[in-house]
Amino acid sequence: MNILLWHMHAAWTSSLVQGKHRYLIPVTPDRGPFGRGRARTYDWPDTVEERTPAQLADDDIDVVIAQSPEEVELATRWIGRRVGRDIPLVYVEHNTPKGAVPDSRHPMADRDDVVVAHVTHFNAAFWDTGATRCTVIEHGIQTPVPRWTGELDRIGVAINEPVRRWRTTGTDLLPRFAAVAPVDVFGIDAAALPERLGLPGEAVVGHDDPPQAAMHAAMARRRLYLHPHRWTSLGLSLLEAMAMGMPAVVFATTDAIAAVPPQAGVLSTNLDELVDGARWLVEDASAAARVGRKAAEAVRARYGVDRFLADWDRLLEEATCG
Repeated sequence: MNILLWHMHAAWTSSLVQGKHRYLIPVTPDRGPFGRGRARTYDWPDTVEERTPAQLADDDIDVVIAQSPEEVELATRWIGRRVGRDIPLVYVEHNTPKGAVPDSRHPMADRDDVVVAHVTHFNAAFWDTGATRCTVIEHGIQTPVPRWTGELDRIGVAINEPVRRWRTTGTDLLPRFAAVAPVDVFGIDAAALPERLGLPGEAVVGHDDPPQAAMHAAMARRRLYLHPHRWTSLGLSLLEAMAMGMPAVVFATTDAIAAVPPQAGVLSTNLDELVDGARWLVEDASAAARVGRKAAEAVRARYGVDRFLADWDRLLEEATCG
């Protein structure tokens, strides 16, 4: 199939484009949020092609995968056909709802021209989509090449825009863990974090958006992976760290409780228990290795990329045939 797909979440897209289709990625001169083109820090196959809005008007597109209401509008304008009517539309919901959560109304609610694909069962349960058809396709990841060694008594965490997103991503909690061991934060605008926290020395070090392969290599040397997020959808960085064999310390919120079995990490809503768990894993390397092996087994069993692609192929076939 020829699939129109925006580059919004590079890690998630990296798994999707491993499929057998042709993926058309919009690109604009400013490479803004709706025209980023191919990812520059991920290795995408040649089946991912950049297309300008003018080129898309002449392309033979089989299905549109949108990830925001703006993309639905842009697709109709750029393709010159009614998306959802003249061409099938699948809307991927990556995020947890915001605001008055139990009553959060989804932007695609009560529509008969779209299928909403949630990335977690938690999101599907918490979004109000009305009569719109919904499904859940859980994440699928490619196991990173580096394997966990845990040779550094340091804590690794991946947070994009940790200063702006602050409490949502649990950025404000990092000083508690920095008292246990130095914390390395990888992600977009992470370099601004140490100054904002005002901690002495190298208690928290920001690594500003390194290429995926470099981040994996650096993360694998840290003793444990910390997932302090309070209210975000299930992070692919957590699954990637677990797949490398990293033990995880995780807030038991949103869909993390499904991704991290008790033997695969320290999972709690009690911050004191999480800090104690981090201290245990830092001080006991053999325990960290044992927990990390269970983490890798759990991810392989539930979040394999082959299962993910098969689920997407079924949904795309249903959408286009229907």
